[in-house]
Amino acid sequence: MKVLCFGELLLRLSAPGYNRLFQKDSLDATFCGGEANVAVSLANFGLNSEFVTKLPDNDIGAAAEKALKYFGVNTDKITYGNGRMGLYYLEKGASQRPSKVIYDRAYSAIALADSNDFDWDSLFEGVEWFHWTGINPALGDNVAEICEQACRKAKEKGVKISCDLNYRKNLWTSEKAQSVMKKLLPFVDVCIANEEDAEKVLGIKADNSDVENGELSIDGYRNVSREICSLYGCKKVAVTLRKSYSASRNGWSGLIYDAETGDCVHSTEYDIQIVDRVGGGDSFTAGIVYGLITGKTDKDTVEFAAAASCLKHTIEGDFNRVSVTDVENLVANGGNGRVQR
Repeated sequence: MKVLCFGELLLRLSAPGYNRLFQKDSLDATFCGGEANVAVSLANFGLNSEFVTKLPDNDIGAAAEKALKYFGVNTDKITYGNGRMGLYYLEKGASQRPSKVIYDRAYSAIALADSNDFDWDSLFEGVEWFHWTGINPALGDNVAEICEQACRKAKEKGVKISCDLNYRKNLWTSEKAQSVMKKLLPFVDVCIANEEDAEKVLGIKADNSDVENGELSIDGYRNVSREICSLYGCKKVAVTLRKSYSASRNGWSGLIYDAETGDCVHSTEYDIQIVDRVGGGDSFTAGIVYGLITGKTDKDTVEFAAAASCLKHTIEGDFNRVSVTDVENLVANGGNGRVQR
């Protein structure tokens, strides 16, 4: 099955190790992006994964495309034009010091894009699954319009659509997010969210949960998922559940809700000692998409997704560099961390 992911490809500039930004005289440079992270994971899982975006027409844009090609992502549909490469700066947290992200994305090539840059009729040729996130429309009203055009064409062609709500407070307000995303969500078949996205993006809060203190009610998120499906017609909702004990240690699990049956399945919870948490939600999303595409049960899908994202938390960079076998081994052995010889 061919999957098309659409979004912004970014250059990540991170402080080496656990240093503070500019504590050292160098920054580590890697490419990333919420939707690109999903595309890379799906390629690593053996799917026909494609990525579409608009990049600056210069050496940096070309290098970004090559970074995706390295993992086997099809980049033939990427377009080039005016604008710059979007950036984000990362300072990884440790213990009680939280991680910090600083965006520098204004006037990037994708933020300056218009509808003429994407011929969705041809872009969806042979595509069976389309993935985008709430980061895209946060880049500007023009990109929100492009997302709507893409979703309309995908529906017209019978393409399944998944969306990670991915609220980013540094890109737009909750009020703006709700005004835009409530119009786009009715196109979505599979909605993915973290423990606070539904409240920030859709105004739907989980009962008996306190995200800041790591108190997360499974029943509360089951009700959130049920309401999302009822209001917007989504067929499934998947939610990541992160218990932040510190910047270095998290409890991590997920759930998936099926609108047709009303069943809600919660995964194994992992106690993670974190190496790099950025991209963790994207790796969960990729696991959900992979599981549903390959016909796994909801139980096996959410277990696969939670295990894949658990492994991502132990890997430097936004991309999840694991295979299906790596994930299945974690699901099978419970994650004892023993050397594989």
